[in-house]
Amino acid sequence: MSEELDLALDVTRAVRDTGGRALIVGGWVRDRLRGHESKNIDIEVYGLPAERLQAVLARFGRVNSVGASFAVFKLGPFDVSLPRTESKAGRGHRGFAVTGDPALPLEAAARRRDFTVNAIAWDPLRDEYLDPHGGRADLDAGCLRMVDPATFGDDSLRVLRAVQLAARLDFEVDAPTRAVCRSIALDDLPAERVWGELEKLLLQARRPSAGFALARDIGVVEQLFPELAALVDCPQEPEWHPEGDVWVHTLLVVDEARDRIDDLPRPQRVAVMLGAVCHDFGKPATTAYLDGRIRSLNHEEMGVAPATAFLDRLGIHTLDGYDVRRQVLGLVAHHLKPGMWRAARDGVGDGAFRRLARKVDLELLARLAQADCRGRSGDFDCSAMDWFLERARGLGVEHAAPAPLLLGRHLLALGLAPGPRIGRMLAQIYERQLDGEVTTLDEAQAAARALLEAEGTRCEDGPEGSAGAGTAPAAES
Repeated sequence: MSEELDLALDVTRAVRDTGGRALIVGGWVRDRLRGHESKNIDIEVYGLPAERLQAVLARFGRVNSVGASFAVFKLGPFDVSLPRTESKAGRGHRGFAVTGDPALPLEAAARRRDFTVNAIAWDPLRDEYLDPHGGRADLDAGCLRMVDPATFGDDSLRVLRAVQLAARLDFEVDAPTRAVCRSIALDDLPAERVWGELEKLLLQARRPSAGFALARDIGVVEQLFPELAALVDCPQEPEWHPEGDVWVHTLLVVDEARDRIDDLPRPQRVAVMLGAVCHDFGKPATTAYLDGRIRSLNHEEMGVAPATAFLDRLGIHTLDGYDVRRQVLGLVAHHLKPGMWRAARDGVGDGAFRRLARKVDLELLARLAQADCRGRSGDFDCSAMDWFLERARGLGVEHAAPAPLLLGRHLLALGLAPGPRIGRMLAQIYERQLDGEVTTLDEAQAAARALLEAEGTRCEDGPEGSAGAGTAPAAES
């Protein structure tokens, strides 16, 4: 038994001893009935007014009231609430008037829940399930069904919850619920709420494609994600993509990517999954029939702009200090590199890998490229990604480019005066380091001295030499 459940049981006993009844409600009960663990415990207390409930909870630690209605209290890791009703009072996900009522019947209190499977309560002291809206039958049937058709549409976030829950639970959304979802406008949802539900779909569902297919069916893709909508019916060359259009391919890639991220920290998991979603955003603008075949030339680079717009709409930047946006855009811009470089491997030098590592995490790139290769019907050789990652690891650049050996302080020590000339010289030496010509600090300092001697009396604001020499040979670009 978890510490959270131990505390919840202590609270339920204290409520009982004070004359009330405490029930565990919501997703925790649903997951318990499915044989899954969950830490998100919510408690609903009947028969005690807010003041007495708050006094009971204060025995167990600090209690914070949530909202102006004082119907919900925060105690440690979970919420404790009075049974309550909600009525629409304004636009938006939070535009509700909440009324707590300790005498409210369970059936009425559960009516504010979104889906029947989330409207089941459990009395832990009696080990009794209370199911006023048929949620257990829907659990057995694998059905996601709205509790109250009259009020379901009041909260537009429920449409996105339907998408991620159906995929996570591997449930079907019933026809009446789908119909109501299609009628709900989603333009009142802030970016953080949209991303919160999308992240659950990407990271918690084993097959996120099921959620994306549902999202398209009920109008979420059309309303919120025009970059995804553009993939529908965008053709691909059948020889390389027998599975169909770019939308179908993207859903297969998303599922393949999901199978390759469980060992990664959360920010990197997010980056790979968003990279899978966005990787072919450049195809609608570049797809054309050339010499009798379907081509999408330069779709990597052309995908960066729509991917940026997509990330803007979700408010994606950094996560836990990790630059997710930079990685996603790098994955989009370079997702074909592993396969292309393997095909031209005799002309791809170590410097190409070191330079690419400045733009994107090469291990994440290999994982996405593997998902991209396998996200097709048919039998294709995807060994290029293993070769690519082995090369990157052999050079020690699978996660980042090598740090510069030569720093500004080294040039100052050589007698160079502060100014733009230092930056130009550092760039020149670093380019040599990326090419493998300079491998130690001593070699870097020697190269700097040679440059100074070669420059002689050239003024500091003269030619910039190779300061901009970040352009690699054709095989390395």
